[in-house]
Amino acid sequence: MFFLFVFCQVTFCQTNGEKLLHGKIVVDSGNVGGVTIINLVNEKTTISDGNGEFFILAKAEDLLVFSSVNLEYYRRIIEEEDLKTAVLTIKMTAKITELEEVIVNKHPEINAVSLGISAKGIKHYTPAERKLYTANSTPVDALLNLMSGRTAMLKKNLEVEKKERLLAYIGALFDDEYYTSTLRIPANYIKGFQYYCIEKEEFAASVRSKNKTTIKLLIVSLAKTYNKIIADEN
Repeated sequence: MFFLFVFCQVTFCQTNGEKLLHGKIVVDSGNVGGVTIINLVNEKTTISDGNGEFFILAKAEDLLVFSSVNLEYYRRIIEEEDLKTAVLTIKMTAKITELEEVIVNKHPEINAVSLGISAKGIKHYTPAERKLYTANSTPVDALLNLMSGRTAMLKKNLEVEKKERLLAYIGALFDDEYYTSTLRIPANYIKGFQYYCIEKEEFAASVRSKNKTTIKLLIVSLAKTYNKIIADEN
């Protein structure tokens, strides 16, 4: 029965284009063990071992998020070439203690636009936005990608990236103690509560506008509702 179960799982993953990705996290200095890796598309999660190695199911265009208390937040969109690699190397950076802000630019009027380096009003694309833009850059590309389903997949990845940015923002805004002590959210439910919050359009809009006052008001209200959901489930 065990081997039948494994065979079914492997067959299912192959059907969906997923592969068990073998990766290794490397840093110039710092601990590479205990890094949490989340596939935001299929919601699979794993943790790196003491050597920084990990295994996780993924397919092309999936978005992996790497987080650790001692390493800088990192995200990686999986490419077809990554799936063909025996061991995917993930380069992360150790966190550095931030110093107080020092203003060194006494001439803010001098910038890339004023110097003629870049055009005024130029749009800066995120990786997901850039891929979607490229997929629709010409009528032929737009038609082919629409027919193949790639456009729909890229739009989905763009939405995932937007949610991932919202998660990163509120993750930096509140520490775990705020969730457990002030909001009374159990420690093992914090991540689920964050996902719950960003699914609420009013809260997501306040995060996008970076309105900290509104965010704090809404998150208290959402915490009460979420704690009730937890209590009902238990």
